[in-house]
Amino acid sequence: TFKELGMKEEILKAIEELGFEFPMPIQEKVIPYMENNTNDLVALAQTGTGKTAGFGLPILQKIDVSVLKTQALVLAPTRELCVQISNDLKNFSKYMKGLKVVPVYGGEDIVKQLRQLDTPPQILVATPGRLIDLIERKKVNLSFVNFLVLDEADEMLNMGFKEDIETILSKTPENRQTLLFSATMPKEIANIARKYMKDYEEIAVGKRNAGAENVEHIYYVVQARQRYLALKRIVDLNPDVYGIVFCRTRQETKEVAEHLMKDGYNADALHGDL
Repeated sequence: TFKELGMKEEILKAIEELGFEFPMPIQEKVIPYMENNTNDLVALAQTGTGKTAGFGLPILQKIDVSVLKTQALVLAPTRELCVQISNDLKNFSKYMKGLKVVPVYGGEDIVKQLRQLDTPPQILVATPGRLIDLIERKKVNLSFVNFLVLDEADEMLNMGFKEDIETILSKTPENRQTLLFSATMPKEIANIARKYMKDYEEIAVGKRNAGAENVEHIYYVVQARQRYLALKRIVDLNPDVYGIVFCRTRQETKEVAEHLMKDGYNADALHGDL
């Protein structure tokens, strides 16, 4: 249980309210490791395996709420993940008085984010590009960071953030604990681990490069002219379905949506012309 993992009472109270009782496999491995080690960690885990609590709970255990300096930095590839991590950490720390978690990401008014940073948060969750912008504006100081998390590191590299990540790593203290989470282990990730991480442990949860276990994949082979009829059949067999139909072109998107609406289904199209 989380109690046996030695969580503080205020954290236990918050996560019990969220329905957390028994740790997931990644949490079972990462939480005790962080409790007992200051060495770095590379963890291979898919999205949806509970890794935010895996790194978030032990970081919350070690944050000094009386110190108004950024002590933990979490880097994520997208604004959606950034917001999700930030909300999770806020929920976990609901009863920790004086703890501030701030997400910063591109695509949102920077003035609002600058205001949130007037008092430095103990935990900053950021996308790489926006963080560098804020560092250049002297609005973020990473020199007190004890914990640096690279979440979905393979995605960050796929999105071209390699140089940004290296710039950010160079702004943090050498004695920080770095935690790298990735679904896959391409050689670029191995290079970052070798170059910037010290005596790191590697933890793998599930099979390398495996999909999430609670997702079932089904495919049907049909002739092109039968595709729409097959789609209708699937929808009819699952009357309460919520689904996304991906099409190759905008025109196809419009046509499929129009056919579905004409046939009485609750559907709509989403494409780049809108």
